[in-house]
Amino acid sequence: MGSTTPATRGGAVRRRDTDRRGAVVAALMLAMALAALDATIVSTAVPQIVGDLGGFSVFSWLFSGYLLAVTVTLPVYGKLSDTFGRKPVLVAGAAVFLLGSLLCAGAWDMAALIAFRIVQGLGGGALQGTVQTLAADLYPLAERPKIQARLSTVWAVSAVAGPGLGGMLAAYAGWRWIFLVNLPIGAAALWLVVRHLKEPERGKPAHARVDWAGALAVFACGGVLLTALVQGGVAWAWLSAPSLALFGTGLALAGVVVGVERRAAEPIIPGWVWRRRTIAAVNLALGALGLLMVAPSVFLPTYAQSVLGLGPAAAGLVLCVWTLTWSGSAALSQHVYRRIGFRDTALLGIGLGALILLAFPFLPYPGSWWQPMLLMLLLGGALGLFQLPLVIGVQSTVGWSERGTTTASVLFCRQTGQTVGASVFGAVANGVLAARLGGAGDLESVTRALAAGTAPEATRRAIADAVHAVYLGAAGAAALAFVVLLVVAPRRFPVRQE
Repeated sequence: MGSTTPATRGGAVRRRDTDRRGAVVAALMLAMALAALDATIVSTAVPQIVGDLGGFSVFSWLFSGYLLAVTVTLPVYGKLSDTFGRKPVLVAGAAVFLLGSLLCAGAWDMAALIAFRIVQGLGGGALQGTVQTLAADLYPLAERPKIQARLSTVWAVSAVAGPGLGGMLAAYAGWRWIFLVNLPIGAAALWLVVRHLKEPERGKPAHARVDWAGALAVFACGGVLLTALVQGGVAWAWLSAPSLALFGTGLALAGVVVGVERRAAEPIIPGWVWRRRTIAAVNLALGALGLLMVAPSVFLPTYAQSVLGLGPAAAGLVLCVWTLTWSGSAALSQHVYRRIGFRDTALLGIGLGALILLAFPFLPYPGSWWQPMLLMLLLGGALGLFQLPLVIGVQSTVGWSERGTTTASVLFCRQTGQTVGASVFGAVANGVLAARLGGAGDLESVTRALAAGTAPEATRRAIADAVHAVYLGAAGAAALAFVVLLVVAPRRFPVRQE
C-alpha cells in the first residue's frame, strides 16, 4: 500500500523534466524578446531623449553602440559557453544586460546614455548567442524546428513591435521607462534559468583556459571595422581621413587576431569554423541574409510613407506582415528538409526570395499599399524556408562542445551582414538620389522635405528609384547566397547522431 512502481516513478520524473524544460524555454523566449526589443525600441523615443539630455549630433550611437557591442561579443560568448557551460554565460550576460538597463534609466547626459547602451549590448550578445545554443541543447533534432520557430517568431515580433512600444512608453510614461521595463522581465527570465536549468555534467578540461588576448583582439578589431562601416558616409565621407584611418586600423587588428588565434591553445575563433564546408557555407549564406534584410527593414517604411503616402503606423504594418509568413514557413520547413535535405530546402527558399526581391522594382508607380505588402508576405515565407533549416542543420553537425562557437559564428556573420548592408545600401540610395536630383540631397533630408510638403513630385519619383536600386542589390545578395550554398555546402549535411 502506498508504494510506487518503477513505471510510476519514471512517469513522475519525465513530467518533472518536461515542466523544467518548459520553464527554461519560457526564460529563453523572454531573454530573446529583450535582446530584440532593445535593438529597435529607442528609435521612436529619440525626440524625447534629445529634448531631455541634448546630444542630437551623436544620438545615432544609441543604436550603433548597442549593436556593435552585441555583434563583437558573440564569438567570445560562444567560446565561453562551450568551455564553461551555457548557464553561467547566460546568467552573467543577463545580469550585465539588466545592469546596463538600470544605468541607462539613470543616465544624466547623452554621453552617459551611449556608454550604458554599450554595457547593455555587452550583455545582449550573451542573450542572443546562448539562447539559440541552449534551444539546440534542450531538444533533439526531430523536435528542434518547434523551439527554433518559436524563438524566430519572438525575435521578429519583438523587433517590429519595438518602435511602437518605445513611442508609447516615451509619450505616456517617460523615456526612462524604455529601460526600466527590462528589469522585471529580465529578472523573471534570470530566476527561471537559475532555478530550472540543469545542465548535465560534461567532460570539461581539467584546466580550461580562456583566450583573453584573442577575445580582446576580436573585440577591438570588430569594433573598429564595424564603427568604420556604421559611420562611413554618415558622420564623415567614405574617403575622408577618419574613415581611412579606421579601416587601416581595423585591417591591422585583423592581422593581430590571426596571429594571436594561431598561437592560442583554445582560440576564440577556431580555424575549423571556416575549414568545415558546412559551417563556412552557412556563415556566408546567413551573412548574405543579413545584407538583404536591410532592404525591407530599413528602406521599405521610407518607401511606404514617401512614395505611397502612408502614415507611420500603416507603413509599419506593410513591413511587419512578413513576420507572419516567416515564422509560419519556418515552423513548416521541417516537412520540406526531411524530404529533400537542409541545403536544398534553403536553396528553394533563397531562390524564391531572390525572385521576389527582383520583382519589387517592377511595381507600378506610385502603386497601392497592397502590392508591397503582398511581396513582403511572400518574402517572409521564402526566408523562413531559408534561414531555419540552415541554423538547425549547422547546429546538428557539431557536438555540445562546439555548438556554442558554431551558433555564435552564424549569428556574428548575420549581424555583420546587416551592418555592411546598411552602409552599402545607404550609399546606393544616396547615389541614386543624387543622380536623379542633380547632385542635391540625401535620403534622410529628402524624406524630411517630403514629410513637410516642400518637395516636388520629382523627388517622390527619385525616392522610388533609390529604393528600387536597393532592392536590386538585395536580390543580388540573395543570388550570392544561392551560389554559395550550391557550390560550397555539401548536398547532405553531415548530421551527428545524438
